[in-house]
Amino acid sequence: MHAQETTFSKLIHGETQFQVPLYQRTYSWQRDELRQLWDDVQELVEDELEGRAPAAHFLGSVVLAPERVAAGGMQRWLVVDGQQRLTTLMLAFTALRDRHRERGAEKKAARIHDLILVNGYQDGNDHYRLLPTQADREAFIACVESLPTAGGAGNIGGAYRFFTAALAQGEESGGEPWVDAVESVLRDYLSIVSITAAEGDNVYRIFESINNTGVGLSQSDLLRNYLFMCLPKRGESVYRNLWLPMQEKLGPSNLELLVWLDLVVGGNNKAKQSEIYRDQKKRLEPVSSDEAAIEAEITRLSRRAERLMRILEPEREGDPELREVLERLSRWGGQTHYPLALLLLDRMDDGRCTAQEAATALTYAESYMVRRLFAGYSTTGSNRVFMELPKEMEKDDSSADGVRRILSAKTGTRVWPGDEAVRSAIADRPFYKSGRANQRFEVLRRLEESYRASEPVDYTKAKLTVEHVLPQQPAQQWFDLLAEESGTGETPEDLHRQLVHTLGNLTLSGDNARLSNHPFRRKQEILDSSALRMNQRIAAEQRWGREEILARAGELADRSLILWPGPIDGVVNADDEWVGWRELREALLVMPAGTWTTYGDLASLIGTHAIAVGNHISTNLGLNGAHRVLMADGKISPGFRWPEDRPSGDPRDVLEAEGVPFDGYDRARRSHRLTAADLAALVGRDDFEETAPTQDAGAGEDPAAERFETLLRDNQTPATTDGVLKALHFWTEQGGRCAYGRKTETSCFPTLYLDGKAPTRALWPLALYPASGTVEVVFQHLKRRAPFDDEPLRRELMTLLNRIDGIDLAEAKLDVRPSFPLEAFADHSEEICSVLEWFVHTVALAEARRPLDDPAGTA
Repeated sequence: MHAQETTFSKLIHGETQFQVPLYQRTYSWQRDELRQLWDDVQELVEDELEGRAPAAHFLGSVVLAPERVAAGGMQRWLVVDGQQRLTTLMLAFTALRDRHRERGAEKKAARIHDLILVNGYQDGNDHYRLLPTQADREAFIACVESLPTAGGAGNIGGAYRFFTAALAQGEESGGEPWVDAVESVLRDYLSIVSITAAEGDNVYRIFESINNTGVGLSQSDLLRNYLFMCLPKRGESVYRNLWLPMQEKLGPSNLELLVWLDLVVGGNNKAKQSEIYRDQKKRLEPVSSDEAAIEAEITRLSRRAERLMRILEPEREGDPELREVLERLSRWGGQTHYPLALLLLDRMDDGRCTAQEAATALTYAESYMVRRLFAGYSTTGSNRVFMELPKEMEKDDSSADGVRRILSAKTGTRVWPGDEAVRSAIADRPFYKSGRANQRFEVLRRLEESYRASEPVDYTKAKLTVEHVLPQQPAQQWFDLLAEESGTGETPEDLHRQLVHTLGNLTLSGDNARLSNHPFRRKQEILDSSALRMNQRIAAEQRWGREEILARAGELADRSLILWPGPIDGVVNADDEWVGWRELREALLVMPAGTWTTYGDLASLIGTHAIAVGNHISTNLGLNGAHRVLMADGKISPGFRWPEDRPSGDPRDVLEAEGVPFDGYDRARRSHRLTAADLAALVGRDDFEETAPTQDAGAGEDPAAERFETLLRDNQTPATTDGVLKALHFWTEQGGRCAYGRKTETSCFPTLYLDGKAPTRALWPLALYPASGTVEVVFQHLKRRAPFDDEPLRRELMTLLNRIDGIDLAEAKLDVRPSFPLEAFADHSEEICSVLEWFVHTVALAEARRPLDDPAGTA
């Protein structure tokens, strides 16, 4: 075998084809892997635009085996390993070609098409530089050939849509030079090691040996080995007194976290956790022959380990004020604040700042994150912002003021919303759909604590959850009340959608089941007896409609501006485009071909109302994907217009070519509609709606099971009820359990727990809603868990269900949560049981093979 380092453009140069053999799994990269690659690309793009020659980024290796030379002298290669990388880059170039076409740069588009994507003088399958497995081939060719179905459901279409959206968003701020820099990076600065087998080698044996290796050394293992090779005389003593106690205190994962943070706090704001060893070794090489210097480095690392433990376990911090801020950030979750917190603890222990200064600085960091949550900004980029802080603070001795000054300086993705933006967002945005559940809870907890009750709530014991005062599924009395306040052209349903998830309508309660969707009078009685001051104030109102919700939003905004102080005045531009319109553009770009949505769904996603969305689309005719936004009944809006420079004919013809069927009344089929929750999943907001089971029990062992059955009998026919209960009983006989949601409409999730009750090893194919009468097939959940991260298995599940009368799942919704009526259980319970049995058998077979599985199959 021969190995050499090369670039992507050189690897695929000339008349050549890379064919993925049948024994390889299908393309499996999803949003997380794509985002990681794209973040690396963007760093190199920044270097290119700033005039610095980008250092090549090592992407990994590909193992190739020569095949026969095709007619015309074309060299064909079998891709033994590395198909995920090759396919991803091909799709990135396909989206880049289409971006060039979109802005009229035909020569640049043709260059990519002819030199990277196709073999111009070859026909049939030989025409394509990359030929994926048969299961992926149709979707891949649709993208390369720019067919109407390009960007459909599945991982191939999802990757193409990801890059299409990322390129469109980047061009908005960076223009043509930014797009050209992306092409340069993709072509010349992604380093690949090409390993070629000799002719006659058994390529399947090579594949097996590559993908069945033992457990490798971690980055911290490699660093430890390097350090102690530099300590031939002092090693044993240093290991026993410094390294081993630190290693035992932190554990493997936190030790790795420490050596990464050590780089970041030291000023390396581009350090990657996957490249810790390389970067630390490079830093230490100048002193590698000096044992005293190496021992000093380990001593310094050991001291930082003590400080990291105060971040991970805030109760270790001695100062009460600083401990309280660290506890709040710990409850907020994530590691975003770690670099700043470690830097501040360094300074504090070195006498360069006080505990009060450190607490104030971390409060500004907390405010930055909370205000962005209010305003609906993506969390993407926040880690980068806080990684850059230590380097930016090198020359700033004022810790608290320095943090505030740096975070206030708006650059790129660094935006700290000002007071007016926060006040407006609290009134209008669907706060319940923002961030993670624990973050929403933390905000409401801080607001409750701001009332300074004489007997504060013990949150460690109180079982509180977020409650909607105006219910998510209101009874008619609520709609009657909203009808009194509806404006011209506004229905009670529109007003409900506009208000229900805003902060002014949310509180904390331990009585969610009792509150349910009762009229306000009943809720008043329950809230009035609450120990929470927020609830007592709500109970004091005479009614609960728009006026009261907005008034409470104003009060909570006043408190929020005090709890979470904002940026330095004058830094944030109040005339910036509202973030919701950027979210709308992203949602349109990631919609799969063959789907449609409504103005109301988009409004619910971004936190406004349908009329505003319609007005925005009609006045911004260049929005890509706007033809997929239809009226609530599935008809094309009479006011829809194509941009003058891009006429595309009848929008119905375009939608039908993409795969959206219409009925005889010009209505798009509802099974192809994407809801607000579907759109949220596609843009990466998996927290938009609770989709996972929260309680589990065997039949009849939990009150939730009784609530589910009561709702089922109250809302469905006897035949449907019997069919559902029969299927759930069958499920438990197969070894499954029934898990239940905690919302007002108690949903049921037939769940398999693969490791006891560990949620990370749980699988459920369906979510059953007894009151609304729908069944969701949770492909959105399944695609992230083996074995259904393998796309063909999800397609097989969809095919099996679609063979049942009354079930019509759209192929374009393979990545989200298509639904079918619960009444399908009435006449087809046995057929659905057969599908459930197939599901259990498929999981069991995968579990039996798991120890022998390909651990690197996503390479």
